[in-house]
Amino acid sequence: MKQKETMLNTMGIDLARASFEEFGEEHVGTSLETPLREDAFEMDDDLKVELIEKHFREIMNILGLDLTDDSLKGTPHRVAKMYVKEVFAGLNPKNKPAAKLFENKYKYSEMLVEKDITFHSHCEHHFVPIYGKAHVAYISNGNVIGLSKINRIVQYYAKRPQVQERLTMQIGNELKEVLGTDDVAVIMDAYHMCVSSRGVNDTNSSTVTSFFSGKFEVDEQSRNEFLNYVSLKK
Repeated sequence: MKQKETMLNTMGIDLARASFEEFGEEHVGTSLETPLREDAFEMDDDLKVELIEKHFREIMNILGLDLTDDSLKGTPHRVAKMYVKEVFAGLNPKNKPAAKLFENKYKYSEMLVEKDITFHSHCEHHFVPIYGKAHVAYISNGNVIGLSKINRIVQYYAKRPQVQERLTMQIGNELKEVLGTDDVAVIMDAYHMCVSSRGVNDTNSSTVTSFFSGKFEVDEQSRNEFLNYVSLKK
């Protein structure tokens, strides 16, 4: 009886693992919001670094690496610090950039385009890099935002485990809220290391996602103007 239960448990684990593998390969996101537990920020960053360092050291041990080697002994701490304070810093709301609006005194009524914003993110299915360019446009409804703040918003949402579709929508929705206008467009063109360095091993393909709202959604001329600015055809 015990042997049968063990066999059933093993089968269940194998089926679950197979399901996870299939889901991960499909690069499917589950929600617009990044999946976070309610207690995600009850633990301070220093403790998170300490705990991740401990667990990553164990991963390296399991892989058979010699942690007494001068090149490797500091790696667990470096990885932990990188995760918490750098590449996944966008998970913490306290790191969200403050976006100050300014009156559009020049009365500039055409679209403003910030193109070729470099971003680095990580695939939430395999924790390997996603990197590329973001192109953002908006049409002022009376207020403007500092150009660097657009870059910072892109970086903030990129610095978390992501799915590119979600990242694109999060940036678009954030700009709509900050600017107080529906007239926002975002295009992201990115390379996924989970595609190029594992799995299918395709090193040439990139993924393009878009977000069109307001005039960019309903007015073909505005949308085409934006696409021409970023040198992407319909």
